[in-house]
Amino acid sequence: MTLRIGLIGTGNIGTYHIDRITTKLSGAAVTAVFDVASTRAREVADGVGAVAHQQALDVVEDSNVDAVIIASPGELHTAQVLACIGAGKPVLCEKPLATTTQDALKVVEAEAATGKQLVQVGFMRRYDRGYQQIKSTFESGGIGDALLVHAVHRNPTVPETFREFMAITDSVVHEIDTSRWLLGEEIVAVSLRSGKKSPHAPAQDPQMVHFETESGVLVDVESFVNCQYGYDVRCELVGTEGYATLENPMLSAVVSSGARRTVVPAGWRERFDAAYGAELQAWIDSVPTGAYGGASAWDGYAATAVADAGVRALEEGRRVDVDLIAQPSFYARK
Repeated sequence: MTLRIGLIGTGNIGTYHIDRITTKLSGAAVTAVFDVASTRAREVADGVGAVAHQQALDVVEDSNVDAVIIASPGELHTAQVLACIGAGKPVLCEKPLATTTQDALKVVEAEAATGKQLVQVGFMRRYDRGYQQIKSTFESGGIGDALLVHAVHRNPTVPETFREFMAITDSVVHEIDTSRWLLGEEIVAVSLRSGKKSPHAPAQDPQMVHFETESGVLVDVESFVNCQYGYDVRCELVGTEGYATLENPMLSAVVSSGARRTVVPAGWRERFDAAYGAELQAWIDSVPTGAYGGASAWDGYAATAVADAGVRALEEGRRVDVDLIAQPSFYARK
């Protein structure tokens, strides 16, 4: 049976998902779309034989839609996810689940009240083979108990509209989720340091972000969103008996004239293309059973709460505790 998907937001990531569903994945078809850029939405819809709706909620209410992908701007996510929950339709929401902790909590409470998981948040790094190998090594006891996590998140450039807090809410939020997921525990405090500013940056960059987890694991994240040379993401988990590391994968290597030259990904598509595909296919396959393997609404809420604390740490220049509600039993880790 083909899963009929409605997609809200036909911008960069939205059209990327539509292309994958249409040409590379199995078991699904896009049947409805919406975007405030109505001409673009109609063109996208015509290209895949879908309906272009006039309102986002029309996609959710469409009887020819079984499940929804939300790829709209982050500030719209809460209302759109809540509409999906109200309609009883599974939804894959790109990060963030919400732009405030209070809004993310609304989603958690609404979903838990239904007694049925409907929401998955698009933290695609959970589907990256390198991150999965680190997690598998750690959980198998191969490096002992966790002590430290070191992470690097470098983008080549960002637009002039970029502001300092966006490094946390738009980029480091991925390290927030992967740290929680790798370690299986919550982040309880955030602090941040800024130093010498890159001349290429429109705002303070780079920054060092530090997390503390509930068991005392220390996590440091280098956020450098104007590194110029490519898209460079790394992670190392240090344990009592060893460490597991994820290097930025090389796209190619050339050896000549006594030198070795390697090529790094130019952007997020090259680096995480396989992870996005694996995430989307797994979600499509999981909708009929409801056995989702990705980030839950609780994970989206926790990531937003940590990001909010990070923004406060940036603004106030101090260590900030993360304020989480007690995890509802509905979301208890299995």
